[in-house]
Amino acid sequence: MMLIQNHPVPVIAMVNGLATAAGCQLVASCDIAVASDKSSFATPGVNIGLFCSTPGVALGRAVPRKVALEMLFTGEPISAQEALLHGLLSRVVPEEQLEEETMRIARKIASLSRPVVSLGKAAFYKQLHQDLRKAYHLASQTMVDNVALRDGQEGIKAFIQKRKPVWSH
Repeated sequence: MMLIQNHPVPVIAMVNGLATAAGCQLVASCDIAVASDKSSFATPGVNIGLFCSTPGVALGRAVPRKVALEMLFTGEPISAQEALLHGLLSRVVPEEQLEEETMRIARKIASLSRPVVSLGKAAFYKQLHQDLRKAYHLASQTMVDNVALRDGQEGIKAFIQKRKPVWSH
């Protein structure tokens, strides 16, 4: 699960059904999560005497504490709409549009500069656990590093020349 956050490219979950325990943990760990409106999410281990402690790590970082704890203490599932409301999901779509929408997001990200996306992803996660001053310092340094990238320079040139950038990846 830790590899997902450290992976240089975004990891997208596509869910169509019930995601429980480690499945719910996987969804909570992904950078982006798209689910069908028929999906639901649960950490039901407590019902069989096995508290979902490792899923709780990812869940507690993806949703508000009280939501995570209710899920962990009761084992009851939440709907896709509830999961969206609480931040476990990025979007909910009708079942018949799930793959199309997930692939649309993936293609959009894949069309962008991989070095820029990777730099941005790493900086985003790194700044999350910093105080505000340190987070802005880190983000400012990341912007400087971004401008120094070949694709950063290409993006600026393309913007000035009013053309689409040609990325290095």
